[in-house]
Amino acid sequence: MDDIVIRKAVQQDCGPMLQLIKELADYEKALHEVMLTLEQFIEDGFGNSPVWGAFVAEHNGEILGISLYYDRYSTWKGRRLYLEDLVVTEKWRGKQIGKKLFEATMEYGKSCQYSGMVFQVLKWNEPAINFYKKYSPKFDNEWFNVSIEFK
Repeated sequence: MDDIVIRKAVQQDCGPMLQLIKELADYEKALHEVMLTLEQFIEDGFGNSPVWGAFVAEHNGEILGISLYYDRYSTWKGRRLYLEDLVVTEKWRGKQIGKKLFEATMEYGKSCQYSGMVFQVLKWNEPAINFYKKYSPKFDNEWFNVSIEFK
């Protein structure tokens, strides 16, 4: 798989990236919760005040996977990189693409002097949990995930 290119995302990648986000949401049985439009996604990533960055995995012009991240701040640890999504399209899984994306994201965080990287994984997503275990993460069973929707 030497012909897989890992690179920073550009605006033209947003359409395929949003499709991968929807593929992940469908896998997580939550496709109905994706309300983000392509226009908003582009604005949020490439507008006047971008709030996210990403790496893409590309093969012959096709986006096969993404690692989307943004800044988080901890009053205890300082700047942290938050990994929002790591997804590889189903037919390309098992080819080390997720590993390459994940490690590119970690290297980015280290090079930008973040104190670490945090992310969430669903308790039932055994393949993802087993993937992350290779990196000696700290799984936290003390905190609840909490969200409030603004309508």
